[in-house]
Amino acid sequence: MNEGKPGTPGASEGPDGDFVLARPERPDGDYELPRPHDATASTPAADVPDGGAPDPRHRGGTSADASEPAPAQSADIPASTPAPGADAPAHPQPLHDPDPYSTPPYGEPGPWAPAPPVQHPAATPAHGVAVGVPPVPHEAAPAAPVTPAAPVAQDAPAAPVTDPWARYDPWAAPAAVAPLQQADPVEEDVRRRRGRRRRALAGGALVIALVSGVAGGVVGVQLERNGGIGAVELPQAGVEAPDRDPDSVAGIAAQALPSVVTLHVSGGGKAGTGTGFVLDDRGHILTNDHVVEPAGEDGDITVTFHSGDTAEATVVGRDSGYDLAVVRVKGVRGLAPLPLGNSDNVRVGDPVVAIGAPFDLAGTVTSGIISARERPITAGGEKGDGSDVSYVDALQTDAPINPGNSGGPLLDGKGRVIGINSAIRSADGGLDPEGGQSGSIGLGFAIPINQGKRVAEELIETGKATHPVIGITLDMEYSGDGARVAAEGSDGGPPVSTGGPGAEAGIRPGDVITKVDGRPVHSGEELIVKTRAHRPGDRLELTLERRGEERTVSLVLGSSDDG
Repeated sequence: MNEGKPGTPGASEGPDGDFVLARPERPDGDYELPRPHDATASTPAADVPDGGAPDPRHRGGTSADASEPAPAQSADIPASTPAPGADAPAHPQPLHDPDPYSTPPYGEPGPWAPAPPVQHPAATPAHGVAVGVPPVPHEAAPAAPVTPAAPVAQDAPAAPVTDPWARYDPWAAPAAVAPLQQADPVEEDVRRRRGRRRRALAGGALVIALVSGVAGGVVGVQLERNGGIGAVELPQAGVEAPDRDPDSVAGIAAQALPSVVTLHVSGGGKAGTGTGFVLDDRGHILTNDHVVEPAGEDGDITVTFHSGDTAEATVVGRDSGYDLAVVRVKGVRGLAPLPLGNSDNVRVGDPVVAIGAPFDLAGTVTSGIISARERPITAGGEKGDGSDVSYVDALQTDAPINPGNSGGPLLDGKGRVIGINSAIRSADGGLDPEGGQSGSIGLGFAIPINQGKRVAEELIETGKATHPVIGITLDMEYSGDGARVAAEGSDGGPPVSTGGPGAEAGIRPGDVITKVDGRPVHSGEELIVKTRAHRPGDRLELTLERRGEERTVSLVLGSSDDG
């Protein structure tokens, strides 16, 4: 193979062995390169391989000038080596003939001016250093077809480029270009994966925190409401013996309740509920007169025991002046009478227990103390003639007593009966056996058991009770201090009964009795109460005033069986 002429860039071998200069292709396909004066090896149009026809894009040259460039130079022949026998030009010739049309670059019509050189990207080695690709010159043979240049080996030395237009070949096949590479793709991928991993971890931690917060709030609410996660079990005392101290309220109530009964009375269009307690094993029960009063002569009385058993009862005797009555049940066995105490031994402040059926609530137990002794009270009087008025020298207690407690026992600290609950002070200031329906205000009154025992015995024996009397008529309208003897008798007779205890003691009409056994008396009712607190035949010492003078008399109480 002949070598190209030295110093001639882009020389290629012609079909007859000569070398011609490759023309740079214009945008429209024309090649404007003047031939050397000694160029005799041009190939006629008939010798163009593959019947190379003139380029139809050619607009200004002859058919000989429009031949395609020769095949590209082999990679192993340096571009700077001239063909043998060819003379190297003294000065480099211009690559283009003068443009006779003065066409501006890229203008129309006429041949186009050459485009600026285009830089082809070169392959980049692993370390980022680009390897130059030698330009592929084209032979100036008019009829030779243009073939793509052979790829340049990576280890071949780069040919020096003296012509800046030699690198521009828009019709040449692009050289093999290695893909661009990053300096360190592995490290970049690792950084990206680490970033994604950190973001994923942060998101997971946020979700876990939210779920934990919600779960903690729910658990906290449950703990606050229920005091724990498991079943609630509160501390509790163990089972204790049911027995209580006999002197305690519970012990007293346990002993007394089996002997306390509830009475349901009806008759004459009336009905009521009261309480009573067993006096003996024969079935006698003591209660108040106003409890059995609705039954009259042919009413019904039903007794209910603490066990729930019931029995019919009948009236044995009753006395409105003492407000006491005795009824009896038959066919009942195993009755346990309550023990009776002594009301004279009672002192203010002693503890007491009251048992009854307030508002028909059977077996109700209340407790309190003795608030006062010998409290003179009168109750009743609904009839208007005074025949139903009761006079009681009562025990006062603050143990709650309500309607329905009437006739029930008032017990001392040892469970003994010291009184019969009879009246309460109502909120409107009235005092009557039922106390209206206002309930307890802490002012309850009980008939002393000493008086109740005597009356009960008389009622059981004779059906009637005797009243101790002085044999005088009192002026109930007197408003001064003390009890004044009336000027006239209530039935038209003398105010001082002839032959009675008062007449024998020297009491006269108009005298004012101020003391009984040395204790002051402030009214006629109080004198009656003090007198009935004794038995017939008891001796009394009275202090009285007559015409401004005070004197003392002594007498023995008489008896009256009119109740």
